[in-house]
Amino acid sequence: MAAAGAGRLRRAASALLLRSPRVPPRELSAPARLYHKKVVDHYENPRNVGSLDKTSKNVGTGLVGAPACGDVMKLQIQVDEQGKIVDARFKTFGCGSAIASSSLATEWVKGKTVEEALTIKNTDIAKELCLPPVKLHCSKSVLFPVKVKLLPR
Repeated sequence: MAAAGAGRLRRAASALLLRSPRVPPRELSAPARLYHKKVVDHYENPRNVGSLDKTSKNVGTGLVGAPACGDVMKLQIQVDEQGKIVDARFKTFGCGSAIASSSLATEWVKGKTVEEALTIKNTDIAKELCLPPVKLHCSKSVLFPVKVKLLPR
């Protein structure tokens, strides 16, 4: 008898759910976080994605992970004999802000010397992309490889 009662309750609950007004999925989800059009542009059309030949002696590779959110970024630069960055590539596993920050960083470092590239601050990238404060760490992680490891062998 108890099993029959439980079955009846399940059917009644199902019937109530079916009769209740449907709430569109959009209203059930968390509110959409709006990103600046620059972030969206770099996310949808990232510049300089890929890899350079890591065995080349004028290519430096930096790899960093951001514990705050799980982003992983690889940034590579190719430097000429005068110390000027002639090419930059990235691969990023992470959120849209991290991808956009990586894309912008590769654009900014091209044509600069390594010393000039080291003067770029994460706040410069964050300001250019209009990142919200909660996403500031995405721009910080991008330049970390440049400052720590990204020097030609």
